[in-house]
Amino acid sequence: MITVGIIGAGQLGQMLGHAGRALGIECIFLDPGDNPPAQDAGTVIRCAFGDIGGLRELAARVDVLTYEFENVPVDAVEAVADLTDVYPPPAALRFAQDRLTEKRLFESLDIPVATFKAVDSEVDLQHAADEIGLPLVLKTRRLGYDGKGQVVIRDRDALADAWRALGASALIAERLIDFEYEVSAIGARSVAGDMASYPLTENRHRDGILRTSRAPAGNPEITELAQGYHAKLAAELDYVGVLALELFVIGDKLIANEFAPRVHNSGHWTIEGAATSQFENHLRAISAMPLGDPSAIAFVAMENLIGTLPAALQPLSDAGFCVHDYGKTPRPGRKLGHITLQAGDAESREQKLRALHEIMST
Repeated sequence: MITVGIIGAGQLGQMLGHAGRALGIECIFLDPGDNPPAQDAGTVIRCAFGDIGGLRELAARVDVLTYEFENVPVDAVEAVADLTDVYPPPAALRFAQDRLTEKRLFESLDIPVATFKAVDSEVDLQHAADEIGLPLVLKTRRLGYDGKGQVVIRDRDALADAWRALGASALIAERLIDFEYEVSAIGARSVAGDMASYPLTENRHRDGILRTSRAPAGNPEITELAQGYHAKLAAELDYVGVLALELFVIGDKLIANEFAPRVHNSGHWTIEGAATSQFENHLRAISAMPLGDPSAIAFVAMENLIGTLPAALQPLSDAGFCVHDYGKTPRPGRKLGHITLQAGDAESREQKLRALHEIMST
């Protein structure tokens, strides 16, 4: 039996663990939490993510080590790489953890990005407003997610307040892109370099948090372009595992936003909606198993459950929706679960989404 070590035992780890059971793979997790979601999917070593002793204990017990979120301390992961294979490679973590190095990586690969500038002082921010123009978005270079750590600046009078709000951290200023919609290009790359690319996913956000994803999305031209950028990035990083690349769609062009070196929220639809889920293919990739078929088997939508769960989940299941409850304590802005639905065509998918929203609102 293959044993996989997973740093992090949140809902992504939980879904990896469930996929592992179906493949005959044992998953062991490392997480400091008292009641992490993935405890129902395998043993959890309770210690801090940067605890070298705990990481070495985990690495010594597994055949391969991976992670379920991108803010894992890179130095700590590299310190145990002599004990077992680590996938995705730590270099991918380094790029993903810093928005400035991430943007420069995209530029080096001729993947289009919004105009950007490093900001280390209020004077730098003023210069960025001059060079980039307004509106722009000011972001922390590290640790921001789900809309956190960023401020949209629409006029020069707001520059000082933005600096006071975020200036304690290294920052990056980017031109605010007026895009039509966002897509995720998600795919798995194996140790041998084979690729399994999922259909594009269209994402809709509210308050900076992903709310609804639809797949398949995008026309053939956009799909080819997005998957080409994804493959180029994966090859450059000598990547192994699932990688998600988020892109803004503007007509027939794409602008890269960021990438995630892990399984991704916008790919949850693949559990019910693809021949092989992103979680199974991640485990297949890092375990040197043949990749599974990434094709969509229906027109699929996913709805995140944020902050609170619907009062009654059973009516949703009874109505044919697939409900995933992560077992987390509710709090504002927290992802507590998701719901997926399948349909035979795009129009039927929208009808089912409307029905879902109606049930959830009652």
